Amino acid sequence: MRRLLPRVFFALALPLVLVAVWWAASDGSTNPFWPPLRTILKTFPDVWTGDRLRTDVLPSVWRLAAGYALAAVAGIALGTVIGSYRRVRAVCEPVLEFLRAIPPPVLVPVIMLFAGIGDTMKIVVIASGCVWPVLLNTVEGVRAVDPVMLETARSYGITGVARLRKLVLRSASPQIFAGLRQALSIGIILMVISEMFAASGGIGFTIVQFQRSFAIPDMWTGILVLGLLGFLLSVVFQLVERRVLAWYHGLRASTRRSP
Repeated sequence: MRRLLPRVFFALALPLVLVAVWWAASDGSTNPFWPPLRTILKTFPDVWTGDRLRTDVLPSVWRLAAGYALAAVAGIALGTVIGSYRRVRAVCEPVLEFLRAIPPPVLVPVIMLFAGIGDTMKIVVIASGCVWPVLLNTVEGVRAVDPVMLETARSYGITGVARLRKLVLRSASPQIFAGLRQALSIGIILMVISEMFAASGGIGFTIVQFQRSFAIPDMWTGILVLGLLGFLLSVVFQLVERRVLAWYHGLRASTRRSP
């Protein structure tokens, strides 16, 4: 309990300070594009009702989850192959550097030509941007596996799937999760961008509709929803990461305690 209270305090201190600064800075504002925070908070429950959460927020979260999962599977699978074989890496590296340099939002019109304007397009856009941090971090994580451990596993006859699952992926998992964390923030951005193109629902679509109709406080409430969604997804990701990488965090803690 004594350890929990300081952690909660430090986690909430900066957000509370920022909210207080925002409240003070916007209080009394007459700028229609910069409404007071109290007006935004008063408008929030009227805008984001249960029906709107069901019709706009849940579809956005589903598209994000589908695109993120697709990118995670593809990035880890391809990154493991590329990182394990030097010749494959030499062949793929120039192409990967070329494709990585293309901003995913630029590909939205191209993807629309092949995938249409439905959910498939939005999922592909999210996956096309999320895959790169997962792929590149997986490649580097697999390449960094201790060669002594690889030789030891080979000498004990640990090969194939067992070697991949128990040694390679386990050793690379901290770096893989670093890529997954980066991909999550990219996925939220691309979720909003994809919903601004030929969409009929979603958080991004709703924010644009509020902006076009000059419902500025409503638009700000949508921005708050995006911030809260990103915060909740980050908390869920940290819980999963700590559970999956419990051995890694325990190893780091024991290393710090050792003289």
